[in-house]
Amino acid sequence: MQEVEGGLREQHKAQRRLRILDATRELLRDNPEAVISTERIAERAQVAPATVYNLIGPRDKIWEALATGFMDELERRLAALGPGDPREVVRSTVQLFVDDPVVSRRMVREWEESGLVLDRSPLTQLRRAMVDARTRGLLRADIDADALAAAVATGCVGALHQWVAGLIDHDRFLARALFALDVALAAAAADPHRDRLLAPLRTRGTV
Repeated sequence: MQEVEGGLREQHKAQRRLRILDATRELLRDNPEAVISTERIAERAQVAPATVYNLIGPRDKIWEALATGFMDELERRLAALGPGDPREVVRSTVQLFVDDPVVSRRMVREWEESGLVLDRSPLTQLRRAMVDARTRGLLRADIDADALAAAVATGCVGALHQWVAGLIDHDRFLARALFALDVALAAAAADPHRDRLLAPLRTRGTV
């Protein structure tokens, strides 16, 4: 009986936590530049301010919790792709940001460790895709797949921050992220596949 009660308590806590994060997203969409206070979040989520603090933490932890939820969703999307194409990893990652641009931009601006937002699933999936491409002979056998994936992720983070700052639009965000990938693949291409992996760079316009 105690186990059942404990399980229900945890379930209710998880539901309240989701309500709090959903309320935060709603407030951001209503007014992207508004100050997001614990009190406003609690009012929208229909919980006590103390509940917000107990389940999430102080205000700076709100951004971390939003980022964790974001990365969890990204992990689910990328897992559904399977080993896949590195281009699809990049496309899916960018798409998740632009699906909810107001929340994504504010989260990246406010979260002190936002540079880590691509450090979980995208980087893992990119590494796997690079290893797979090397195994299939698309990339040279001497290529360090981890270093190649990290270089692509660095380029994507740069494109992300340009997008967050409003310097580029959604389409250019995707184009620049894919450009970082294509440069890396072309540089690492095995001789028989060099022309094919160089083709996207030859046909691409200014990004």
